[in-house]
Amino acid sequence: MLHILQKRNSLITTFVKYRYLYLMLFPGLLWFFIYRYLPMAGLLIAFKEFSFSKGILGSDWAGLKYFEFIFFRHPDFYRILTNTLLINFYRIVISMPVPIILALMLNEVTSSAFRRSVQTLIYLPHFVSWVIFGGIIVQFLSPSSGLINGILKSMGLEPVFFLIREDLFRSIIVVSDIWKSAGWGTIIYLAALSGVDPQLFDAATIDGANRWQKIIHITIPSISATIVIIFLLKIGQLLQIGFEQIYVLYNPAVYSTGDVISTYVYRVGIGQGRFSLTTAIGLFQSIIGLILISSANWFSRRYLDRSLW
Repeated sequence: MLHILQKRNSLITTFVKYRYLYLMLFPGLLWFFIYRYLPMAGLLIAFKEFSFSKGILGSDWAGLKYFEFIFFRHPDFYRILTNTLLINFYRIVISMPVPIILALMLNEVTSSAFRRSVQTLIYLPHFVSWVIFGGIIVQFLSPSSGLINGILKSMGLEPVFFLIREDLFRSIIVVSDIWKSAGWGTIIYLAALSGVDPQLFDAATIDGANRWQKIIHITIPSISATIVIIFLLKIGQLLQIGFEQIYVLYNPAVYSTGDVISTYVYRVGIGQGRFSLTTAIGLFQSIIGLILISSANWFSRRYLDRSLW
């Protein structure tokens, strides 16, 4: 009993001591509660024949009807699931190394003016919304006035209709994602690089190590924890793709390779009013994401001695 009282007094003392920090934290926690936890009540829709007139609680129970339909009778589910997994897999394999390479290159630049200029150029796309950025890409790839097709025409070649080519759409998504987000990812790795002890590089220089040896044996191992954390977060998002990017670039001609879970849920849920079906798909998406990130975290903690928790 005494131990419990001491622990409670310690918690109260800590809270009073850091009360202003907790006060600053409160708006973020409130936002998280309102927009992340309260909507969980809507998960009941996945198990009901939802009707606006009856509401969530008044709608008739459907049990696992929509889950059975998704897994065994839905004509499009495995197509959109495959598209989602493939695009995110390509993002991890191709997009993830880009900010690491950029950070390593910028870390080696000695001219502060040149370094700041490059950083500004690669950071800017992150602050442009996908609606605007998507418009830039559409114009860039336009068969009539786009830069790439202009070059092809000048070489006597036929224009390419990039955005209606099923075989090119996933590549366009990955490349545009690199273009927009690589600079922001570079910030994270540069911050990690700033914490590397300079004495390690001095000692390596004395031992005769060249620049590549320093990068391989000092720089990369020093930011390995950050790389693992980013990788774990991406594993947890294998079924999550930003809705805006796909929505502003895709069209019915590329549904077979470009339609993903988020765009399908929007098109069918909002457009066709099939809320129970799309809520069931969203719940499946969240559960698989939780399993993936938990499994990846367990594997990383056991074999790499790195973890999120």
